[in-house]
Amino acid sequence: MAEPRPRVWVSQPLYADLEARLDEWFEVARTPRVTDHAPGAIAAALADADGALVTLNDRIGETEVAGASRLRAVANVGVGYDNLDVAALAARGIVATNTPGVLTETTADFGFALMMAAARRITEAEHWLRDGRWQGWGFHELLGAEIHGSTLGILGMGRIGQGIARRARGFGMRVLYHNRHRLPEAVEEACAATWTTRAALLADSDHLVLVLPYTADNHHIIDAGALAAMKPTATLTNIARGGLVDEGALAEALQSGRLAAAGLDVFEGEPAVDPRLLACRNVVLTPHVASASLPTRRAMVALAVDNLVAAMGFGPDAGHPPSPVTRIP
Repeated sequence: MAEPRPRVWVSQPLYADLEARLDEWFEVARTPRVTDHAPGAIAAALADADGALVTLNDRIGETEVAGASRLRAVANVGVGYDNLDVAALAARGIVATNTPGVLTETTADFGFALMMAAARRITEAEHWLRDGRWQGWGFHELLGAEIHGSTLGILGMGRIGQGIARRARGFGMRVLYHNRHRLPEAVEEACAATWTTRAALLADSDHLVLVLPYTADNHHIIDAGALAAMKPTATLTNIARGGLVDEGALAEALQSGRLAAAGLDVFEGEPAVDPRLLACRNVVLTPHVASASLPTRRAMVALAVDNLVAAMGFGPDAGHPPSPVTRIP
């Protein structure tokens, strides 16, 4: 009698052709429609699962894995893993993986576009037109900030930050960055970027882009004090995580003219958005779509599938998932 195959739970509908690869090795329980899973529902799904393919919407921590005695691997479809309690998973010997790298260029494209939209008041101009307020060309209407020749500040100079810096070269921008650790000289040269202190980054940037991971230490790293240290003509763009920004302080800075504009793709309480931000005319708001190109989203799912298959001990990379967050004991 054949041994029963390991069971894998797929938490959201993704791409059927890519998910189908799981059927070669596993019994697969699929979620037929996009679902906001309650913690109890996740716990129930994991209780008889050996592996799981999940998205950033699916939070998995100690409570969700308490009864999951068979669970060996969780593959996250996303560059981050804020939704996973990595310490709790590691303590139970559960491998966690994510999908870095494959979304770098698309996310850098979007970050640069969002920064430009905020600086040039694109959303505000469109609303002006759609609302019927455009009565003729005006010399002083909707004046924005320059991109070319300005100073770009990047807080968090990982893969995506470096991608944004490379794009800035084409606009003749001066690029400053701050990391806890300075990058190798060769990387700085490739990005035409100069390391500086966080205080200097805030003070000198015409356009500040956040591309750093969210941690407890980074919570509200952009608060009222940080905003006060920026130029009143500056813009702030966040494509990282919402919790990096004190949204109330940002709304106040935007409304008071203390900061010229902002572009936000991520929010602390998403999908809810602080109503104070919704009331600001000088902020471009997008619904966490920086990686939302079809080729990139497919690449993310393909990598997550590869990670899960390997972490479960199957396929050509058995035991060695391409992008582990926690490693096999």
